[in-house]
Amino acid sequence: MVVLLVLGLVLSLAAAQLNRETIMRKNYNMARISGPWFSIFMASDNMTRIEENGDLRVFMRNINLLKNGSLKFDFLFMVQGECVAVTMVCEKTENDGEFTVAYEGENKVLLTETDYRMYITFYMQNIKNGTKTHVLALYGRIPELNSFYLERFVNICKKYGLDSQNIINLTNKGRLPELAQKGSREGSIAAWCTWHRRLEGWDCMPPSFGEAIVAGHWEIVVGMK
Repeated sequence: MVVLLVLGLVLSLAAAQLNRETIMRKNYNMARISGPWFSIFMASDNMTRIEENGDLRVFMRNINLLKNGSLKFDFLFMVQGECVAVTMVCEKTENDGEFTVAYEGENKVLLTETDYRMYITFYMQNIKNGTKTHVLALYGRIPELNSFYLERFVNICKKYGLDSQNIINLTNKGRLPELAQKGSREGSIAAWCTWHRRLEGWDCMPPSFGEAIVAGHWEIVVGMK
């Protein structure tokens, strides 16, 4: 029964790619974006920041709307050879779909478009020591999306002066492993790390995990052995 339910969910999500909902670019219903997301593509005018070991290269797990209107991002990040679970809270501004977060300078995070059901794209502008870096990210409800979504992402990137050479593919080429120790936070993180280790070529598994929620900025906490 469980297998049938899971199979039904996978098939319904896959079918959603062929039955696309209205694409929203404003007047967002932020509650509808809450839930699990997968990193699909990233783009930047500073590729070193999103390539392997880049400080902005992240693997999304969940996005949740908080009661105060802020967004909480849960993702995985590599720190000193360890796979670390990170929680980042972006504070809501007065503008629709716009948030701020402090990390390596000041950042503006903007939701550019979504259909809620299958994909979402974000733009981030980082200003550090007077230098601007532009980053865009495409997340999907499933590990891989078809070419329709890549084409949309490419067009969004062009609006920010980025072309296909500025885009990297973060999709999983293999099968997402079942979450070990269901109901266990660390078991879930371990499964995600195994998945991305295959993708990234990481040669280690995290010996421990840490996470922190910090309003208005992100903070990485590496667990002690």
